[in-house]
Amino acid sequence: MSLTYSPISTDWPCQVKTPGNRDWERSAAKWLRELVPSRYASYPLLIRQPVLLARHAQIQLQQEIRVVRTAMHSARAELPALGMPESVIEHTIKLYAAELTQLNHIARGVRVVTQALVENQHARQGH
Repeated sequence: MSLTYSPISTDWPCQVKTPGNRDWERSAAKWLRELVPSRYASYPLLIRQPVLLARHAQIQLQQEIRVVRTAMHSARAELPALGMPESVIEHTIKLYAAELTQLNHIARGVRVVTQALVENQHARQGH
């Protein structure tokens, strides 16, 4: 069944084939498995249901973003007490900022892939 959804956007991950291409769902599931802890990536239910895997990846990323934000915002207050010099604290904050940018980019990718997976599932079910 052909999918009419057009995911071409800057948020679509380059590791995932676009809908309509052969094995695009398999490439999406492979990419999503790389985003979740390995113990989740091996659960048969999540392997068979890429929409569930995508949902879990979204939740996982939300938590990672929350953790990085907390670490970044508390760095100036907490790192001096751990003996970190100012230069290390500044580099740490820059590292967290870069990671936050990357995580937000990945989260947008997960959202568009999830939308495509859901629409493809609905198309197969005749909705």
